[in-house]
Order: sequence, then C-alpha cells, then structure tokens
Amino acid sequence: MEPPATIDAGAVVLRRWEPEWAEVAAAAVQASLAELAPFMPWATGDYNADTARAFAAASAEQWRKGEAFEYAVFTPEGELVGSCGLMTRMGPGTLEIGYWIHSAHTRRGYASQAAAALARVGLSLPGIERVVIRHDAANVGSAAVAAKAGFTQVDRQPHDRSAPGESGVDVIWERR
Repeated sequence: MEPPATIDAGAVVLRRWEPEWAEVAAAAVQASLAELAPFMPWATGDYNADTARAFAAASAEQWRKGEAFEYAVFTPEGELVGSCGLMTRMGPGTLEIGYWIHSAHTRRGYASQAAAALARVGLSLPGIERVVIRHDAANVGSAAVAAKAGFTQVDRQPHDRSAPGESGVDVIWERR
C-alpha cells in the first residue's frame, strides 16, 4: 500500500515531504501559531527549521514503513502553504487525514481540496474501507474543511486534551 509521491488536487499540489523545504515550513508554522497552537500541540514558538527537518526525516521513515504518508501542500505556482497526510493510526482498513494551512492562505479551499484528494487516493488503496478526519469540537475550521471535502460526521468521542484550545471532544467524519 503506497500512495503516489505527488497528487494534483486542483487548487493545490501535494508533494511527499522533503528536508529541503524545512526553512519555509518553519516560517509558515511560525506565521500561523495563533491559529495552529490552540489545536496542534507541536505548534510552538520553538518550531524551527531543525524541527521541520526532523519531521521530514520521520515522515520518510513512516512512509517507508507504510505507517503514514505526509505531504507538503503547494500552490500550482510552487509556494508552500501547508501540510497534510494519511495516517494508519486508527487501525486496519482506515486512514486518518490530518492537515494545516498557513494562516495567510486560509479560506481559499486549499485544505478542503487537499482532504478531498487524499480521500480519493486513500480509498483507492488496497484494503482501505474508509478515510477519517478527526478534530476537536472547538476547531470549527476543521469541521468546515471536512464538510466541504465531502465527509459525513459519524461520531463524537471524549479525548484527553493535548492543546490549550481543545474542548476534550473529538468529532469524527468519514468517507467510504
């Protein structure tokens, strides 16, 4: 099971993460901390190019093992505007989608386009029955992305809070 290294998602292009994008990725995270930090525990003031390079290295290893498939999100012109991925952490037959978009590039449909493309690719892989988006109930932006990407809300579950803006309730969306 392995998705393609590049996915044309229409308004954005997804490319398998490369360490050479570390500087621009770190700058995007730093510029987006106000929106990311409430819901993403990794988004801190300490996030830098070394952190981004470590993420790219871990992503390559997870890709090799078939555990996660992480992509940088680019505009068609080649500007890095975020990240997304497919993860196997919910068990056999299921891939979970995660994403974030640079704050200066939100509300343009980039996350929805990326999520919809990842769902199509994920559901085409052998043995995958469903693709899921899971987000904290307080993260209304992620709820809008899931709905626009054609996912259906199927569950709500309590979870341990790991970031300051979280409510402690996960909302689960899926596509089959």
